[in-house]
Amino acid sequence: MDAARLPGTSGPEQIVAHVDMDCFYAACEQRREPALRGEPLVVGMGYENGATHGAVATASYEARAYGVESAMAISEALERLPRKVDAVDDPALDVEDAGFYRPVEMDFYESVAADVRDILHAEAAVVREVSIDEAYLDVTEQVSWETVESWAQDLKDTIESEVGVAASVGVAPTMSAAKVASDRDKPDGLIVVEPGAVREFFDDLPVEDVHGVGPVTARELASLDIETAGDLAAADPELLAERFGERGREIRRYARGEDERSVTPKGDPKSLSRESAFTEATAEMEAKCRQVRTLADAVADRAQRKGARYQTIGIKVVTPPFDVNTRARSLPGPVEEPDLVRRVALDLLGEFDDDPVRKVGVRVSNLDFSAGEQANLDGFGGSGTEETSDSSVTDNSSETAKEQDEEGQVGLGTFGESEAAGDTMDEDGGPADTHISLPPGQTTLADF
Repeated sequence: MDAARLPGTSGPEQIVAHVDMDCFYAACEQRREPALRGEPLVVGMGYENGATHGAVATASYEARAYGVESAMAISEALERLPRKVDAVDDPALDVEDAGFYRPVEMDFYESVAADVRDILHAEAAVVREVSIDEAYLDVTEQVSWETVESWAQDLKDTIESEVGVAASVGVAPTMSAAKVASDRDKPDGLIVVEPGAVREFFDDLPVEDVHGVGPVTARELASLDIETAGDLAAADPELLAERFGERGREIRRYARGEDERSVTPKGDPKSLSRESAFTEATAEMEAKCRQVRTLADAVADRAQRKGARYQTIGIKVVTPPFDVNTRARSLPGPVEEPDLVRRVALDLLGEFDDDPVRKVGVRVSNLDFSAGEQANLDGFGGSGTEETSDSSVTDNSSETAKEQDEEGQVGLGTFGESEAAGDTMDEDGGPADTHISLPPGQTTLADF
């Protein structure tokens, strides 16, 4: 029996659409410079024109063909895909195998996202904005299963014609199935999974396509001979719980199409965070510092754009096999100090200098959205009030950040309270903060 018909689940009457903008940052740049359409294009966080520092925030599909990936250092990306302007002047480089690089410009991307957001709210009574390029819509009251595909195509056409960027849309009876569906036919895709077909839709998918399963978890599952979503759906829940904790049961439910969540709008977040997983655990301190610096800048940037000040700065460090360690420092009062976020995060990371690490995260909490003056930090030497937490239980944070969202744009890894009511299992199987993750992969820096 399909989960959409099981007692306690959302029920076949719920129609959920997941809208995911394709290579959003790159698409925005191509909208601004139409000559970039169809060209290899890399958008870099912490990158300046002509420089070699920074990290890849997102890459167009043409750039990915050269092996450029989100979370990659710009210096490495340039080795795989030189800049066009450099290739023109260097006879050793082939202009045809070179690309374009642009720095992240969040104000512009947010203006484009606002246009998309207006369309989404006009088309659905209930919208949950997950990140700058992603949202869930409950369209149960607007359409039926017989008409939803036509509605979704009209939505895609409206976004492209009025805003100039492409979106992929997945429709299903549950949030997790809709999210997976939106990723199955990128770019510019549209897939509808009707009630009664959810389990069949999942059966043959690679296990890493299941909501909440990142590359590390996928390898662990493979060691148990679980390689497809169907394998995961049929797996012994007790075995999964023993290996992965409660997250094991949760990803099994998602693989079976079982998801009781409903689409609900968000209020002010209690915290903001970003996290990113390494492909393999690393003890190299420079790699860990580089990741934390990027995440810290992303979190501070997001807080600034949301008008949030913060009184606590913290990090999350996941060490093999799945040990979750959190460290935090409380300030005298709420502040908006991006440099301080970076300094405190790096200072807290120093405790893990020699440890192999598979994932890191940065978080600000105790948020204040009022318009008052920020706290005076005179005399604050950086010590503050320390908070420490270690756990040997499974890292319930979604690796998915796979740190990048499903289509390679970084931006969905978080830790803390779930931004999408569990949606960030993708980024964090455990409670996450308001959903996205920055590079060294691309982190989505703002809510949609």
